Amino acid sequence: MTNYKKVSAKNTPRVELHEKLNLTGAEISVNTLTAGESVPFVHSHKQNEEIYYIISGSGKAVIDNEEVTLTTGDWIRISPKGERQFFASNDESISYICIQVKENSLENFTATDAIIK
Repeated sequence: MTNYKKVSAKNTPRVELHEKLNLTGAEISVNTLTAGESVPFVHSHKQNEEIYYIISGSGKAVIDNEEVTLTTGDWIRISPKGERQFFASNDESISYICIQVKENSLENFTATDAIIK
């Protein structure tokens, strides 16, 4: 039995890693919107905050009716109740990672969660 699982997410417009990696504490997806494309719905969450990292390209998010410009290297966190929709720019695609976790669930991290041998 191994304590890890590895998958590839190459050349796909959307990959949800929850099932592929058997995640138990987070949902992570890798997403690409082509130029002019958008997520086809506005959404919010009941419990989960979302953290986005822009891998490449540019676009925008509309969060609670406010436009937020997004470019390569940006990080953005959205609270569960924030109503959001994502758009690629008209002349460039956008690729991003979305990490979804239960808000206020982080208890330990980095060194405080490590068992040093």
